[in-house]
Amino acid sequence: MDDWNPEQLSSSAEAAAKAPEPSSIFASSYQYCSRILRQRFIGCIPSLSNLNLPQKITFLEKISTLYKRRIIPSTSRRKRGTCLPLPLPSVSLEPFKQTSETSRVYEVLGDIVEHTFFNLHSVQKNLHFWEARAEGSTSNKVYFMVFERGPLAFLDGSAQLLHDYVFHGTGMQQVSSSASVHISERISVLTSLRYSLATFLAQVYVEVEKSGEQILKEPGKSLAALLGTINGLFLSLEASIGHFSAVRQIGSSVDGSYSSPLMFETLPDVNQESSQWTDCEIRDVINLIYLNLNKLDVYLSLLVAKHQKPRTMTRHWMRYTIGAVGISVFSVWLLGHSRLAGSPDIDNWIHDAKTSVTDFLNHHVEQPLIAIRDELFETFRKRHKGVMELEEVQLTSNSLHRMLLAFSEQTKGQKFPENASDQEMLEIVMGRYEKELMHPIQNLVGGELARAMLIQIQKLKLDIETAMLELNQILRANEINFAILAALPAFFLSLLILMLLRAWVKQDTRAQGKGKIARVQRRLLIVEVEKKIVQFQTCIDQGLEKDGQCMYGLILYTLDRLYRAVERHAKATGEWQSLREDINNLAKPNLATTEKLRVTSRMAHMYDCLLPSMRH
Repeated sequence: MDDWNPEQLSSSAEAAAKAPEPSSIFASSYQYCSRILRQRFIGCIPSLSNLNLPQKITFLEKISTLYKRRIIPSTSRRKRGTCLPLPLPSVSLEPFKQTSETSRVYEVLGDIVEHTFFNLHSVQKNLHFWEARAEGSTSNKVYFMVFERGPLAFLDGSAQLLHDYVFHGTGMQQVSSSASVHISERISVLTSLRYSLATFLAQVYVEVEKSGEQILKEPGKSLAALLGTINGLFLSLEASIGHFSAVRQIGSSVDGSYSSPLMFETLPDVNQESSQWTDCEIRDVINLIYLNLNKLDVYLSLLVAKHQKPRTMTRHWMRYTIGAVGISVFSVWLLGHSRLAGSPDIDNWIHDAKTSVTDFLNHHVEQPLIAIRDELFETFRKRHKGVMELEEVQLTSNSLHRMLLAFSEQTKGQKFPENASDQEMLEIVMGRYEKELMHPIQNLVGGELARAMLIQIQKLKLDIETAMLELNQILRANEINFAILAALPAFFLSLLILMLLRAWVKQDTRAQGKGKIARVQRRLLIVEVEKKIVQFQTCIDQGLEKDGQCMYGLILYTLDRLYRAVERHAKATGEWQSLREDINNLAKPNLATTEKLRVTSRMAHMYDCLLPSMRH
């Protein structure tokens, strides 16, 4: 269910970790130099060493602050992607747009929430991997330790298995125990990170929701208080996750060393009790929050990277190795049959394959299609022969009618109309024929027996011609069917290729996709929301406030994933406005649990983009 779409959120943390921007280095250098000069200046003048000077009053640090205002991290300038919106009334957005500084407050709040969602997803998907490995059997854990951690781990694991089996007779127990320690250590760290990030997200969301109505009344004072509270939440987050750099156990399986401790910048010396902050003070706080946000991203990216799941290349290195060896062997074999080695084998194979494909296309594609074309578009050219045959049958029918009419008039001695029924006159002929058969030899010479027999022969001729005409029509009508039957092999082959191509194109299993798997994953997100809501209510009933905040943060995280997954599909079906309102209602902290469960039940049964594919 790793259906996060990172295209709308560039990982600034990884970029900062790998290649720090020169501007950031320049600003940090100014800060460092200012601290050194201040310490030396105060140390040289004893009268100043007893003064409690603020941390951020030096000239160089002021320059650094001004410079940072101009080099606000790119994450604050970029357009944010689609994510769960902040819990602010729509009317309250207008005061934010009055000035550039107040509008940036809303942007920085959105960036905080979005970066927290991204970091939570990074932690969550790695945690799911390790939890799945922890639930595996002993053989699965051993297989992971030996085969899914790279070539060096394969050699070490194989040597450990052989050593334990030969000298201790324990077999896989030792490797399985190592796997349990390896997995549990990562689960412990990632679980703690998820707990702290979810709690931080819930606190930010609740504080923004509390300030929503107050912003309408006193925008300036509310913004000042909200920014100060957000900075305090960063410091609380530092206290909860900043210790990971110092708690590494001896003999840990985590590669490399931990990063330096997480230390956020404190709020600058501004008048926090003032009812109205100046634009300069708001810019300072915003820049500081962005600096703390980037520090958090860098710290988490390094910490998660040390506890993340092995890369796909690492987990399947043996398959890739075997595939590379196979391709290499095949390439050498192919080279031996090529022109480079003086062999005409490849040319002969290409010629034979070309001939086979050409024959197949000719017999099963081209000729059947030409036959269908001729049958459909040259009907009139072929029809003239059928018309002549129909006229011949009509001549035989007219001749039989005249013979029956003459025989009936002569036998009955009365005049018959021209449109007399052939069946009626044929009954007269048959009656006379039966009577003449009483004396066949006498009537054959002097009676009407020979004439009646000739009339019956004419009738038989008419029946045969009529049957042949119908048979000819049936065969002509089935000419297109025969052509289609000849083209069926090519048709089924093309259909198979199209099905394989469609399956390859729609192999995306993310919740944003259009296929059956994507619908299942979107419904599983609703199930996850319901579970987290129930767990949140359980924590509240038991008085576990901190755990309740964590559960509420995980609810917001799951709602954000659902929000991203259904937006495009709901807009296509015209359900987005109503569905977005339901998702926002589920995110409200003060909405009753029973009402939230009622909303999730309605979402799972009413919206087309969330229904099972069999009902679609």
